[in-house]
Amino acid sequence: MFARDPTDGRRHFGFLLLPGFSTLCLANSVEPLRAANEIAGAQRYVHRLLSLDGAPVSSSSGIEVTVDAPLDEAGRLDVFFLVAGYGFRDVPHAQLMPALRRAAGLSDVVGGMDTAPWLLAAAGLLDGRTATIHWQEQERLQTDFPEVTFSRARYVIDGNRITCGGATTVLDMMLGLLRAHGGDVLALDIMRLFIYDAERPAEGEQQALVQAPFVGRAPIVAAAIAEMEQAIETPRPVAEIAAASGCSQRKLERAFERALGVTPQRYYQYLRLAAGRRMLMDGAHSVTMVAAATGFASATSFARAYRRMFGHAPKQEQFPGSHLSA
Repeated sequence: MFARDPTDGRRHFGFLLLPGFSTLCLANSVEPLRAANEIAGAQRYVHRLLSLDGAPVSSSSGIEVTVDAPLDEAGRLDVFFLVAGYGFRDVPHAQLMPALRRAAGLSDVVGGMDTAPWLLAAAGLLDGRTATIHWQEQERLQTDFPEVTFSRARYVIDGNRITCGGATTVLDMMLGLLRAHGGDVLALDIMRLFIYDAERPAEGEQQALVQAPFVGRAPIVAAAIAEMEQAIETPRPVAEIAAASGCSQRKLERAFERALGVTPQRYYQYLRLAAGRRMLMDGAHSVTMVAAATGFASATSFARAYRRMFGHAPKQEQFPGSHLSA
């Protein structure tokens, strides 16, 4: 994967943070590098935090992170990662796109995590490659960039391009990279240090994780959730969901009560409202559009259900990049 041997015996990683980036992604990126150095007793992996202008960057949770340098001072890197999150489309493209292309030209490996693969694709850095992205953005990546082969995998390594769904998949990706470079023993030592005994393969589908906790103890619930997630815009009757899951409606209701403490109807509505919330957070859709996309008869009925579920009106969502209109 690495195109050259390091002159100083170390691998250099750079992480470009965009406003609204995920702190979980960042921690799952740099902590394995720190642990690898600790285990090796030497600084084999060096990382720098970067921003476009060298100023601190606020994460999606409001934590302000001080960076080491602006991107244009990063120099040559073995691995360059773009770390994004909410509001990723609001970063000025006139500044970001050429900056990404320059960074790619100075890096052996280029990667993006969470929503960042969309930006890498917009910069033309994933043309002809296979890539993945956070599951909330999977359909849009596939639609917006037909020149990119889309995958639902947790993370994808295609030549010198790495894309990752974000969150906990970042840890699996970093373990995979460190295993490839430092061997199985190093990766296993890091896993033991993190009390992490369930490294998951790159090929595993992101959405499968939503049902994973129920597969063993409540397979009917897992099957029903999968059916529900495929019918957000046009909701199906619970009786139909139950039949598709191989049981009666009453049996499904009992299974949901045992596993989740709610009715299937309530959980189904939550899935639809959560999908609507993600669209609102994106800032590119009106409440009316979101209501229609999540199977509500009107914006009013959507807003009423939304307030009951989340405690406030849809228009009151305050996320980076939000610019809603009715």
